[in-house]
Amino acid sequence: QVQLVESGGGSVQVGESLRLSCTARGRTFEPYDLAWFRRTPGQDRRFVASLSRRGDGTNYADFVVGRFTISGDYAKNTVYLEMSSLQLDDTGLYYCAAGTNFRDINKFHSWGQGTQVTVSS
Repeated sequence: QVQLVESGGGSVQVGESLRLSCTARGRTFEPYDLAWFRRTPGQDRRFVASLSRRGDGTNYADFVVGRFTISGDYAKNTVYLEMSSLQLDDTGLYYCAAGTNFRDINKFHSWGQGTQVTVSS
């Protein structure tokens, strides 16, 4: 399995933007569909966004449509999550994941350790 390392988390204020990165270690992203999930206070881990392995398909949770964008740079073995118009409810631990079907949240099998995003007013 691929080892995933997230970075880019931090503390921002409401309305600000942040870009998360996830890099593969040990092998390339190329065989995998990729995704971001998050765990917010009081909630289980939830799907945020996913990207097909060829980069020609994306899927987003309703609560991030129009605010978050997932993209990949396969030359750098990195997937990004651009987050804008951040809200208090976006506070949480964000995880990168690799899997076999970007449209099925149950098909993601490799996980990073997460990067913390904190949004304050």
